[in-house]
Amino acid sequence: MIILANLSKTFLKDGNKIEVLRGLDLEIKKGESLAILGVSGSGKSTLIHILGTLDHPTSGNISINGMSVFDWDEKKMARFRNSNIGFVFQFNNLLPEFNALENTMMPALISGMPKKLAAQKAYKLLEEVGLDNRVRHKPGELSGGEQQRVAIARALIMEPELLLADEPTGNLDTETGKKIEDILVNLNATKKITLIVVTHNKLLSERMSRKIGLRDGKIYDYK
Repeated sequence: MIILANLSKTFLKDGNKIEVLRGLDLEIKKGESLAILGVSGSGKSTLIHILGTLDHPTSGNISINGMSVFDWDEKKMARFRNSNIGFVFQFNNLLPEFNALENTMMPALISGMPKKLAAQKAYKLLEEVGLDNRVRHKPGELSGGEQQRVAIARALIMEPELLLADEPTGNLDTETGKKIEDILVNLNATKKITLIVVTHNKLLSERMSRKIGLRDGKIYDYK
């Protein structure tokens, strides 16, 4: 499904080149669950942003379902991202002025989906993550775990084939984090969504079908 070929990312800081990713080669199969591990600054978040087409590689290529996505213009790439990729970040980025239902609907409304249909899909997803009694609550009225469940529902509303999660349990206590883990693992198992997780959480990484590490901008087998 996803093929990285000689992928590199370099940043310029104070006139110096910083090589964050160095010639990565990786294949990720459809329906796989993959954990990406490494110390802070190893390039994990940079990699997941590139996988999600939120950032561009300096060189190399990514193919998703046989399509070289970085050959497209930004408009086409944005449409593809909205329809095919779901994102869950450590900071859930919910819009504070909108309630849980409205936040969940947002990607669907952006895509042009009729409001009634978007609301129906959003409610069903919130019900699936156990928030059917909290749909009218705004983020400030929800716990951290509830906010993250809204973020997961929002990530799923366009029925993406790829779900990217960057430290999804990083701001949560152990018990709440376990509930988020369960939701993500269940989504991968039941909906066959390809799941890629950046995490420091060893328990979560152990529940993925495969683990890789990043060190000095290179991929290594994580054991």
